[in-house]
Amino acid sequence: MCTNYRLDGSLADIAATFGAKAEEGLQPTASAFPDSVAPVVRISGSGRTLCPARWGVPPPAAGKRPVVNIRNLDSPFWRAALAKPGLRCLVPATAFAEWTDQPDPATGRKVRHWFGRADGAPFAFAGLLRPVPGEDLPRFAFLTCAPDRLVAPVHARAMPVVLSAADHAPWLEGAPAHAFQHPPAEGFLSHLG
Repeated sequence: MCTNYRLDGSLADIAATFGAKAEEGLQPTASAFPDSVAPVVRISGSGRTLCPARWGVPPPAAGKRPVVNIRNLDSPFWRAALAKPGLRCLVPATAFAEWTDQPDPATGRKVRHWFGRADGAPFAFAGLLRPVPGEDLPRFAFLTCAPDRLVAPVHARAMPVVLSAADHAPWLEGAPAHAFQHPPAEGFLSHLG
């Protein structure tokens, strides 16, 4: 489960990459963890906007921690939000971290591995926004899928859904979510170490 990602580069460059206009006062986020404020791309009245949101949706009643990754798209917790295109977003990133499933035998600690584009270019996770009453910023989480052959040896349970550029518009416009819940094309990502 991804709980750390990076977004390198200027906000102007990130906005241009995703065909968005950056909101005034938006702050860069070099490294995001749950509860961080990070930029997301959403559709607004004037087109795509790069705006701030907080990572982690308040959990259902039985939960203890904010939900940062979405695995079960058929859950009643997500179904209504997934049906509303206005709650879809792109979560820009340049790398994401996965921790090994098993601790290193020598240190007894799990090891963090980074994955991203070999050229450092930004990409986007398939994200979902949830407004929270009493909070200024919406909350977001992103979809996960079965890991690809690159990520599976490190973390066998899941990886973020990384969208191709061709999938950005269909995702934002509300195409069926299940159609996106798969790893990126082979060779899209690299193991950065």
